[in-house]
Amino acid sequence: MTHDEQHQEQPEEHGGKRTGPGLRTSAPAGPDRLTEGVQSGEISRVFLAVPDMQGRLKGKILDAPVFVERMRSEAEMCAYILATDLDMTPLGDFDLTGWAQGYGDLGVKADPRSLRMLPHQAGAALVVGDAFHHDGTPVEVAPRHMLRTQLERLSDLGYHVAVGVESEFLLLAGTPEDARDAGYRDLRPAWPHNLDYALGHPPKTADFFRDLHDTLHRASIPVEAIKTEGAPGQVEVTFAYGEAMAACDAHPAFRLIVDDLAQRRGMTPVWMAAPYAGIGSGLHLHLSLWSNNGNAFTYHRHQDLPPAMERAIAGLISAMPHLAPLYAPTPNSYKRYRPHSFAPARHTWGFDNRGCAVRVTGIGEGAHLEVRWPGADANPYLTLAAVCAAIVHGLQDDPELPEPCVGDPYTALAVPVPADLTEALAHFNGSKIAEGALGESVVRHYTRAARAEIAWQRTQVTDAERERGIGRA
Repeated sequence: MTHDEQHQEQPEEHGGKRTGPGLRTSAPAGPDRLTEGVQSGEISRVFLAVPDMQGRLKGKILDAPVFVERMRSEAEMCAYILATDLDMTPLGDFDLTGWAQGYGDLGVKADPRSLRMLPHQAGAALVVGDAFHHDGTPVEVAPRHMLRTQLERLSDLGYHVAVGVESEFLLLAGTPEDARDAGYRDLRPAWPHNLDYALGHPPKTADFFRDLHDTLHRASIPVEAIKTEGAPGQVEVTFAYGEAMAACDAHPAFRLIVDDLAQRRGMTPVWMAAPYAGIGSGLHLHLSLWSNNGNAFTYHRHQDLPPAMERAIAGLISAMPHLAPLYAPTPNSYKRYRPHSFAPARHTWGFDNRGCAVRVTGIGEGAHLEVRWPGADANPYLTLAAVCAAIVHGLQDDPELPEPCVGDPYTALAVPVPADLTEALAHFNGSKIAEGALGESVVRHYTRAARAEIAWQRTQVTDAERERGIGRA
C-alpha cells in the first residue's frame, strides 16, 4: 500500500483499539502479552528504555519476572541520559543536571502501551518509559513528553494527528569495527551503484531485506515498503500511518533491529543526514489532522485547500525556521540541504513537489502533507513536536500563507534554510515562537545541546581539510 492508501484506513490507538478516523497501526505486544510470555518462559528479559535527545533508546535490561512485579512502579536512571551528546559526554550547564547537581537519578515509568517483542533478541521485549522528577512531575525536556505536550495542544483545538514515517539510511560493507580500524576512510557502500526502485538486489542485500521485513512485522512495527534509494548503499523504509506517539516509539525500535540484523551480516547502517558529500538521507513525516468529521485536510485537485491545511502550511513555513535545532540537531544536518538534492534548500511549499520543504500530496481523504526538512539524524519525537508546535502556531496565530512554489523550488524567492547549526541556533535561542510553543526552559536546554555540538565541531580537523591543506597551502 502507498501512504495515500494507508491514510484512508480506520485508526487504531497506541494499544491497537480503534478510536476514530485517521489512524492505523499494528498493536505492540501489550502488558497482557508480556505477562503471558513471562509465565510461559518465552520472555526472559525486558529492555526498559527512554528516548534520549538524539532519538536513541537508553536504559536497562531487566529480568522479566522482576519487571512484571514492578511494572507499575518507577525504575531509576541517571539524568544525564537527557543531557548528553552523541558520545555520552556528561555535559555541564544544563538546568536538569550537571556536576553542580551531582548527576542524580530520574524516575522512569513504563508505558505499557509501548510494549513490543524484539524478535531479533531471543527472549526479549521492549517497553518505552517516561522520565519523571522525584516529586512526580514529568521532565519537560524529555523528547517523549515534549511530543505529548504538543499533541495535547492540538487535541485542545479539536485535532489529532495521523503520521507515517519515511526513514532513509546508508548501508556500508563491513562491520562498525572494520570502519573504526580503517579510520573511517575508504568505506564502501553495500552495493556500488544507483539501485533506486530496483527489484533485483545482491543476494546478501536481498536476504537482509527479507529478514528485516519479517522481523519488523513480528515486532508489530507496521512496515509498508522497503526499497533501495538513489545513492549506492542507500535504503528507504516507509511505515503505515498510525497514532503519533506509536509511530515515534516504533522508529527507535526499528533502528535497534536494523543495527542488529545488519551487523550480523557484516554491514553497518549509517544514520547521518549527509554521510558523504553529495549524499543526503532524510526522515520525512507524512501527516494530516483529523477531527470527529474525518480528515481535516481532505481536498480534491482544482479545489481550494481546506482551511485547516492552509493554516497548517502557513504555520510550518512561519515557525519551522525558528525550530531547526529540534529537527536538524548536528552540524552534519545542514550539509544535506543542497540545491537539486531532494532535500529542501528554502522554506517553500508546493503541490507534489519533492524539492519543497512541505509537499502537498494525496487526494480526497488521503490528502496530507509531507514534511521534508528532517534528515536521518533527526529525533522523531522532537521533529514531530516541532511540526505540531508549528501547526498550532498556524491555527492560533494566523501567519501569512505564502504562494505555493511553482517550478524549481531551489530558485524560488523564499527564505533559505540555515547554512549551519550556528545560524539555526540564532533563530531558535530567544525566539518568541519557540519559547511560546516549548517554554523558555526547553529552549534553553536544547540551546545548550546545540552549543555542545558546535563546540565539538570547532575542534575537529577533517580529512577534507588535510586533503586541501597538505601540499596545496
